[in-house]
Amino acid sequence: MRPEEEIRKHLRLDRFPHLWCPGCSNGIATRAIVAAVLRSGVPLDKVVVVSGIGCSARTSGYLHFDGLHTTHGRALAFATGVKLARPELVVLVITGDGDLAAIGGNHFIHAARRNVDLTLICFNNRIYGMTGGQYSPTTFPGDRATTAPYGHRERAFDLCSLAIAAGATYVARGTAFHVQPLIRYLARAIQHRGLSFVEVMSSCPVYYGRQQKVGGAPELLSLIASQAVPVEEYERLPPEERARKYPVGELHLSEAPELGEELARLAAASRGGGG
Repeated sequence: MRPEEEIRKHLRLDRFPHLWCPGCSNGIATRAIVAAVLRSGVPLDKVVVVSGIGCSARTSGYLHFDGLHTTHGRALAFATGVKLARPELVVLVITGDGDLAAIGGNHFIHAARRNVDLTLICFNNRIYGMTGGQYSPTTFPGDRATTAPYGHRERAFDLCSLAIAAGATYVARGTAFHVQPLIRYLARAIQHRGLSFVEVMSSCPVYYGRQQKVGGAPELLSLIASQAVPVEEYERLPPEERARKYPVGELHLSEAPELGEELARLAAASRGGGG
């Protein structure tokens, strides 16, 4: 079977055409997720996709895996419950920068702290796309949004740094432009035991690109590519050259106790089985 035919087998084509705007990179990221699941070698009947609310969260409805489309900001809470109840499942959480870093921020840092065995994938387009183009926690200072018509004045969250500081044990950042490296990071995240976080720098040409006047969808994707710097090169850049750029690649790998395994050991000890 050709690769594209294999990818299509795992999409709910009866729900197409999708609701994403023309030029949105969510389709690129969705295909990358399917390719990564196939590359990772995990049992396909064990994959569960959990999402919250937002443009990116609609991805779970287009993937031909078991899934949950949950409430705003709470996808990680639902996913944690799924993983603890059925530890043999491979649980992917798909979210956006607003869903994850604003209303879902506390769930984000505590899932990382607990090192729950989940693969957390954030489509970061630096804007609230579904609700009309408001600025999000990751919007660059100076960018325009419907809620910042004269330019945003708040500092942006670095979600990968936040994940590392909170305790995630695998952290990577890719872009919707550099698809093959992104598939590689996603596959490694799925295979990793513990909280894996992959940030996908994605494009929203309708609400973000239009307000920044960068041109159409190809120009916005090219801008994202120009802002991405391999982590080894980024670390050599002087601070003044890092503005509006971000490191891409595998940013962090460590080991820590995984929550489900710790609870299983506690349960065994309470039954007299040692611990």
